[in-house]
Amino acid sequence: MKRIGFLSFGHWTPSPRSQVRSASDTLLQSIDLAVAAEELGADGAYFRVRHFARQLASPFPLLTEDTGVPFHQLQAEQIQDFREAWSAAGHRHQPRVSVSRSIFPLVSTFDRQLFGREKASTDQVGHLEEGPARFGKTYAGEPDELVEKLAGDEAVATADTLLITVPNQLGVDYNAHIIENLLRHVAPGLGRR
Repeated sequence: MKRIGFLSFGHWTPSPRSQVRSASDTLLQSIDLAVAAEELGADGAYFRVRHFARQLASPFPLLTEDTGVPFHQLQAEQIQDFREAWSAAGHRHQPRVSVSRSIFPLVSTFDRQLFGREKASTDQVGHLEEGPARFGKTYAGEPDELVEKLAGDEAVATADTLLITVPNQLGVDYNAHIIENLLRHVAPGLGRR
Protein backbone atom coordinates (compact mmCIF):
# COMPACT_ATOMS: atom_id res chain seq x y z
CA MET A 1 0.00 0.00 0.00
CA LYS A 2 1.53 3.28 -1.11
CA ARG A 3 1.88 6.21 1.27
CA ILE A 4 0.67 9.53 -0.11
CA GLY A 5 1.70 12.92 1.21
CA PHE A 6 2.37 16.36 -0.17
CA LEU A 7 5.44 18.42 -0.98
CA SER A 8 5.44 22.20 -0.77
CA PHE A 9 8.13 24.46 -2.14
CA GLY A 10 6.94 27.27 0.13
CA HIS A 11 6.80 29.99 -2.50
CA TRP A 12 5.47 33.40 -1.54
CA THR A 13 5.04 36.62 -3.45
CA PRO A 14 3.48 39.99 -2.63
CA SER A 15 1.30 39.70 -5.75
CA PRO A 16 -2.36 40.53 -5.10
CA ARG A 17 -3.33 37.21 -6.72
CA SER A 18 -1.24 35.18 -4.29
CA GLN A 19 -2.78 33.77 -1.14
CA VAL A 20 0.75 33.63 0.31
CA ARG A 21 2.19 37.15 0.31
CA SER A 22 4.94 36.98 2.94
CA ALA A 23 7.36 34.57 4.59
CA SER A 24 5.09 34.68 7.64
CA ASP A 25 2.12 33.60 5.50
CA THR A 26 4.19 30.70 4.18
CA LEU A 27 5.08 29.46 7.66
CA LEU A 28 1.59 29.79 9.11
CA GLN A 29 -0.18 28.34 6.07
CA SER A 30 2.28 25.44 5.93
CA ILE A 31 1.20 24.44 9.42
CA ASP A 32 -2.48 24.84 8.51
CA LEU A 33 -2.07 22.74 5.37
CA ALA A 34 -0.19 19.99 7.25
CA VAL A 35 -3.02 19.81 9.80
CA ALA A 36 -5.66 19.75 7.03
CA ALA A 37 -3.77 17.03 5.14
CA GLU A 38 -3.51 14.90 8.28
CA GLU A 39 -7.24 15.31 8.93
CA LEU A 40 -7.91 14.17 5.34
CA GLY A 41 -5.80 11.03 5.87
CA ALA A 42 -2.58 11.96 4.07
CA ASP A 43 0.58 10.23 5.23
CA GLY A 44 2.94 13.16 5.47
CA ALA A 45 3.80 16.77 4.89
CA TYR A 46 7.15 17.56 3.33
CA PHE A 47 8.71 20.94 2.68
CA ARG A 48 11.61 21.73 0.41
CA VAL A 49 14.01 24.27 1.83
CA ARG A 50 15.97 26.53 -0.49
CA HIS A 51 18.69 28.65 1.06
CA PHE A 52 19.49 31.46 -1.37
CA ALA A 53 18.48 29.09 -4.20
CA ARG A 54 22.07 27.93 -4.70
CA GLN A 55 22.00 24.51 -3.10
CA LEU A 56 21.57 20.86 -3.81
CA ALA A 57 17.85 20.50 -3.16
CA SER A 58 17.38 16.87 -4.20
CA PRO A 59 19.48 13.80 -4.98
CA PHE A 60 18.28 13.72 -8.59
CA PRO A 61 21.21 15.81 -9.94
CA LEU A 62 23.64 13.41 -8.28
CA LEU A 63 22.05 10.41 -9.90
CA THR A 64 21.26 12.91 -13.20
CA GLU A 65 22.52 10.24 -16.52
CA ASP A 66 19.96 11.06 -19.17
CA THR A 67 19.60 7.96 -21.31
CA GLY A 68 16.77 9.42 -23.35
CA VAL A 69 14.07 7.29 -21.75
CA PRO A 70 10.93 8.96 -20.34
CA PHE A 71 11.42 10.74 -17.01
CA HIS A 72 9.49 8.16 -14.98
CA GLN A 73 11.60 5.32 -16.38
CA LEU A 74 14.80 7.23 -15.63
CA GLN A 75 13.68 7.74 -12.03
CA ALA A 76 12.70 4.06 -11.69
CA GLU A 77 16.21 3.07 -12.87
CA GLN A 78 17.73 5.45 -10.32
CA ILE A 79 15.58 4.03 -7.53
CA GLN A 80 16.67 0.50 -8.44
CA ASP A 81 20.34 1.54 -8.55
CA PHE A 82 19.97 3.23 -5.14
CA ARG A 83 18.33 0.17 -3.56
CA GLU A 84 20.99 -2.16 -4.98
CA ALA A 85 23.78 0.08 -3.65
CA TRP A 86 22.01 0.27 -0.28
CA SER A 87 21.84 -3.52 -0.06
CA ALA A 88 25.44 -3.94 -1.26
CA ALA A 89 26.56 -1.59 1.51
CA GLY A 90 25.21 -4.08 4.02
CA HIS A 91 22.20 -2.20 5.33
CA ARG A 92 19.68 -4.64 6.75
CA HIS A 93 16.52 -2.57 6.45
CA GLN A 94 14.82 -1.21 3.35
CA PRO A 95 15.23 2.51 2.69
CA ARG A 96 12.19 4.70 2.10
CA VAL A 97 12.07 6.17 -1.37
CA SER A 98 9.66 8.86 -2.47
CA VAL A 99 8.91 10.52 -5.76
CA SER A 100 7.04 13.75 -6.25
CA ARG A 101 4.56 14.54 -8.96
CA SER A 102 2.33 17.47 -9.82
CA ILE A 103 -1.12 15.85 -9.85
CA PHE A 104 -4.36 17.76 -10.29
CA PRO A 105 -7.63 15.80 -10.30
CA LEU A 106 -10.08 17.86 -12.31
CA VAL A 107 -13.35 17.48 -10.42
CA SER A 108 -14.72 21.03 -10.43
CA THR A 109 -15.11 23.86 -12.87
CA PHE A 110 -12.46 25.82 -10.95
CA ASP A 111 -10.01 22.88 -11.18
CA ARG A 112 -10.54 22.77 -14.93
CA GLN A 113 -10.03 26.54 -15.25
CA LEU A 114 -6.74 26.39 -13.35
CA PHE A 115 -5.22 23.15 -14.66
CA GLY A 116 -7.25 21.98 -17.64
CA ARG A 117 -4.54 23.06 -20.08
CA GLU A 118 -2.03 20.81 -18.33
CA LYS A 119 -3.74 17.70 -19.70
CA ALA A 120 -1.28 17.73 -22.61
CA SER A 121 1.82 18.13 -20.41
CA THR A 122 4.94 16.16 -21.36
CA ASP A 123 8.40 15.59 -19.91
CA GLN A 124 10.58 18.65 -20.24
CA VAL A 125 14.26 19.34 -20.65
CA GLY A 126 15.68 22.52 -19.21
CA HIS A 127 18.92 23.82 -17.77
CA LEU A 128 20.08 24.13 -14.17
CA GLU A 129 23.32 25.98 -13.70
CA GLU A 130 25.61 24.67 -16.45
CA GLY A 131 23.89 21.46 -17.47
CA PRO A 132 20.73 19.94 -18.85
CA ALA A 133 18.02 18.85 -16.45
CA ARG A 134 14.95 16.66 -16.91
CA PHE A 135 11.58 17.50 -15.41
CA GLY A 136 8.52 15.30 -15.29
CA LYS A 137 5.18 16.21 -16.72
CA THR A 138 2.20 17.53 -14.82
CA TYR A 139 -0.63 15.04 -14.38
CA ALA A 140 -3.99 16.78 -14.76
CA GLY A 141 -7.24 15.12 -15.75
CA GLU A 142 -10.37 13.38 -14.64
CA PRO A 143 -9.71 10.97 -11.75
CA ASP A 144 -10.06 7.81 -13.88
CA GLU A 145 -7.60 9.25 -16.43
CA LEU A 146 -5.12 9.99 -13.65
CA VAL A 147 -5.37 6.46 -12.25
CA GLU A 148 -4.52 5.07 -15.69
CA LYS A 149 -1.63 7.49 -16.26
CA LEU A 150 -0.14 7.07 -12.79
CA ALA A 151 -0.41 3.28 -13.00
CA GLY A 152 1.91 3.52 -16.00
CA ASP A 153 4.46 5.69 -14.17
CA GLU A 154 7.28 3.27 -13.30
CA ALA A 155 8.83 5.49 -10.63
CA VAL A 156 5.50 5.94 -8.84
CA ALA A 157 5.03 2.16 -8.90
CA THR A 158 8.54 1.57 -7.54
CA ALA A 159 8.64 4.21 -4.78
CA ASP A 160 7.21 3.71 -1.30
CA THR A 161 5.76 7.19 -1.06
CA LEU A 162 4.09 9.46 -3.59
CA LEU A 163 4.33 13.15 -2.75
CA ILE A 164 2.09 15.51 -4.65
CA THR A 165 3.54 18.95 -5.16
CA VAL A 166 1.08 21.62 -4.17
CA PRO A 167 0.81 25.14 -5.58
CA ASN A 168 0.97 26.69 -2.13
CA GLN A 169 0.37 30.22 -3.45
CA LEU A 170 -3.24 29.21 -4.08
CA GLY A 171 -3.75 28.96 -0.31
CA VAL A 172 -4.54 26.33 2.29
CA ASP A 173 -8.17 25.74 1.32
CA TYR A 174 -7.46 25.05 -2.33
CA ASN A 175 -4.44 22.86 -1.59
CA ALA A 176 -6.46 20.86 0.93
CA HIS A 177 -9.05 20.47 -1.86
CA ILE A 178 -6.37 19.04 -4.20
CA ILE A 179 -5.14 16.63 -1.51
CA GLU A 180 -8.69 15.53 -0.71
CA ASN A 181 -9.49 14.94 -4.39
CA LEU A 182 -6.37 12.85 -4.81
CA LEU A 183 -7.05 10.78 -1.69
CA ARG A 184 -10.76 10.37 -2.40
CA HIS A 185 -10.88 9.96 -6.19
CA VAL A 186 -7.45 8.77 -7.36
CA ALA A 187 -5.66 6.92 -4.54
CA PRO A 188 -8.23 4.08 -4.29
CA GLY A 189 -7.68 3.32 -7.96
CA LEU A 190 -3.95 3.02 -7.23
CA GLY A 191 -4.58 0.45 -4.50
CA ARG A 192 -4.54 2.78 -1.51
CA ARG A 193 -7.42 2.49 0.97
